[in-house]
Amino acid sequence: MQAPRWLPAAAAVAVAAWGANQFTALATVYRARTDWSALALAAMFSVYLLGLAPGLLLAGPAADRFGRRRTVRAGLALSAAASLLLATGHEGAGYASRLATGFAAGLVFLAGATWMRELSTAPPQVSSRRAMYATGTGFAAGALASGVLAEWLPDPMTVPALAHAAACLLVLRATRDVPDTAAVRPPPSSHVEAHRAAVTHPRFRFVVLPAAPAVLGAATVAYVVLPPLVADRTPGYAPLFGGLVAALTLTAGVVAQPFAARLDDAHSARATLGAMAVVIAGLLVGALAAARDSVALVVVAAVVLGTGYGLTLGAGLHEVERLHCGPSSASLYQTTVSGGFLTPLLLTGTADHASYPALLVAMAVIGLLCLGVTAAHSRRHLPEPPKREDASVQSTPAQATQATPTARSHHRWAE
Repeated sequence: MQAPRWLPAAAAVAVAAWGANQFTALATVYRARTDWSALALAAMFSVYLLGLAPGLLLAGPAADRFGRRRTVRAGLALSAAASLLLATGHEGAGYASRLATGFAAGLVFLAGATWMRELSTAPPQVSSRRAMYATGTGFAAGALASGVLAEWLPDPMTVPALAHAAACLLVLRATRDVPDTAAVRPPPSSHVEAHRAAVTHPRFRFVVLPAAPAVLGAATVAYVVLPPLVADRTPGYAPLFGGLVAALTLTAGVVAQPFAARLDDAHSARATLGAMAVVIAGLLVGALAAARDSVALVVVAAVVLGTGYGLTLGAGLHEVERLHCGPSSASLYQTTVSGGFLTPLLLTGTADHASYPALLVAMAVIGLLCLGVTAAHSRRHLPEPPKREDASVQSTPAQATQATPTARSHHRWAE
């Protein structure tokens, strides 16, 4: 039986996500084997965002101009090179590696999801789910594989990164003969106009943006901040435990995302409000886990925060879809959401002035304030439904290649 044409593109998305999240489990190894400070490691984790944001913003125009296959394969090659750089074990190389990994991930996530959909004959919703599962699987596999390799194989600072580079090369070989899909070249100003339309829409500013930091903020607290706080309870197994917590968090997020669609209401921000409440609850459980130095509570917090991550991501993307600003504005939303990657750096930088339980409670309080802003605008600034003629235009083949589900599927992602 012949494999589906879209499968190599899905593998590309998954392996890019693997590279994005492999550093999560390796951070404990670096902490134990080097003299790098906790702040330096948090900064190395967060610098990924500086590469991801431009990668997401440039992926759409690059895929339109150069084709999906060339953009995805260029991202994979860069991701492999970044892992080889990480394998050197030098601090400066680590920063450069994370920056390059972020840029490569942004390219592959968005262009790869588009490529998957265009290679498939399935409905857009099915292709969107496939991209979501490819991304989520890659994120979880990256943390888990790195944790297992670092735990039981020699040279834990090198072998996991080399394994990812090898996986990138295999997928590059698999995508070599996959046909490219027809490039669509909208006017150069279309992306800028879509960004401007999204940013200036009151619904985006007062409903979507207040919840945006909670998306990856929830995920990174769960698998970056909390596991090291109980490392003394998992002696000898810190990399493995970190990888397992990350995989659990991201799996919970993938499972939770379909429920965001069930909660979604075109006339209110019900889904977003419920998702933010789950994140706040997860932060409070995390604060309790840090206060009690409890491994079990860290696991519980990971499940709750992972669920909140999936719900907030799904709810926000549904809100953006209703703004009718096009897929470019969805990539802008994804870039805004990526600000949550700064959470570990912010917490580590302030840990000398307050305990982690207090910091996590403070985050929960900030979350309540943001929830209040969203609640106040829950039923306001509702976008008008698309006109009949707009719907007919969107159904044309050219427009179908730029449909919102593609941008929506990429970031069902986390790191």
